[in-house]
Amino acid sequence: MDVIVCIKQVPSTNEVRINPETNTIIREGVEAIINPFDMYALEEGLRVRDRMGGKVTVLSMGIPSVAELLREAISLGADEAILLSDKAFAGSDTLATSYALSMGIRKIGKYDLIICGKQATDGDTAQVGPSLAEKLGIPHTTYVRKIEAMEEGYIRCQRLTDDGYEVVEMILPALITVVKEINEPRLPSLKGMMRSKKAVITTWNAEDINANKDLCGLKGSPTQVIKTFTPVHDIKSEIIEGTPAEQAKKLADKLLSLKF
Repeated sequence: MDVIVCIKQVPSTNEVRINPETNTIIREGVEAIINPFDMYALEEGLRVRDRMGGKVTVLSMGIPSVAELLREAISLGADEAILLSDKAFAGSDTLATSYALSMGIRKIGKYDLIICGKQATDGDTAQVGPSLAEKLGIPHTTYVRKIEAMEEGYIRCQRLTDDGYEVVEMILPALITVVKEINEPRLPSLKGMMRSKKAVITTWNAEDINANKDLCGLKGSPTQVIKTFTPVHDIKSEIIEGTPAEQAKKLADKLLSLKF
């Protein structure tokens, strides 16, 4: 069972810097980590491989330094790591990102299951997974909390909802996005860390994956950030003294005096 896990580099701090000209996140010089939700995706991919055989390939799109995060994925047990890196990919929104990833996956060729984290902590859109599945023309389901059954050509999952879960069955190949309830990510082994140091991280540019540059990066992004700012919260608090009855009357008088 060949599994592809998509992972993303995200800032490890809340102090995110924005390029004032492009309104995109400045990733150079910022400490980065693997998107936390993607760690659950990787763990589930490893568990599928351990049960059913095959291999796990991790795929990411980003700047060259992302290769070091891919080494971390290998230290956890991934068999292969591929980085899509090209200036043409810079500034991609979710649609352009899913297009580039889909072209990378088409180049990889054989796969049975694609696993993504439910969303990235920097964008919080939860759009890339479903969009990627649509680009590839394969079935998908989101917010998976458990894989109930998986056989050749078939998968059954529990999909988390607001008031419980749904059972979803799909033919393979398919894509799922997972929530943190699905598992507990493992720690890297000594053997895995040694292997990651020697691992070769394959890097492909836009030409390597036969991507149309008009569909990549800012050029291929129909949505763009026009303005970013930190909201200012000017909150004034007041303690109302008195007995409960007096407090209620004072509060009512204040509310009645407000102009909306």
